[in-house]
Amino acid sequence: MLIGLLATPALAETRYVSDQLEIPLRSGTSTQHRIIRMLDSGTPLEVLEVNADAGYSRVRAPSGVEGWVLSRLLMDIPSARDRLARAEKKLAELQAAERERLENLSNLKSEKGSLEGKLSALLEENSRLKQELMEIRRTASSSLAIAEENKELKNRMLQMEREQQRLAQENEALSDRTKRDWFMVGAGVIIVGIILGLILPRIRVKKRSSWDTL
Repeated sequence: MLIGLLATPALAETRYVSDQLEIPLRSGTSTQHRIIRMLDSGTPLEVLEVNADAGYSRVRAPSGVEGWVLSRLLMDIPSARDRLARAEKKLAELQAAERERLENLSNLKSEKGSLEGKLSALLEENSRLKQELMEIRRTASSSLAIAEENKELKNRMLQMEREQQRLAQENEALSDRTKRDWFMVGAGVIIVGIILGLILPRIRVKKRSSWDTL
């Protein structure tokens, strides 16, 4: 009863087993009490009450088992071994993240170099296409000029053919008129000849008759 009265309830808080490899969890507040189990270093324990006179604390392990351990073997922070392990794990994670970052940076640099190469190739291709476009435009301009000149020449040839046809028609009409004029002249000559052929004999007859009367 005295031990029970001296044991003072404590607010539930977490303590850690010290850096010793193992400590006993007992059923009471003395070394005479039975050991319930051994607790590994760094095991988090929930402190239920503290017996300052006996130097023991009643705790609850993560598995739910309750018992008493020496208060001086408990620490407010995790053990150095656990903290070192956590620090090493954190360091390993940081190193892995750094390696991943460096690898990503290397990949980005490689990708950047590839993109710069592609950009250079695209710029060269763009320059070549511009030159080809200028050449095509010059060729197209020359072709258009030639086509326009050919069109003009065709128009002139068409006009000349029309003029030639007109001159041929006029020449044919003139030839027909000339033939008609010559025909008329010939006809007139024939008619004049006929008239002369009719008149001249009479004139001769009259002259003879007049000579005969003399």
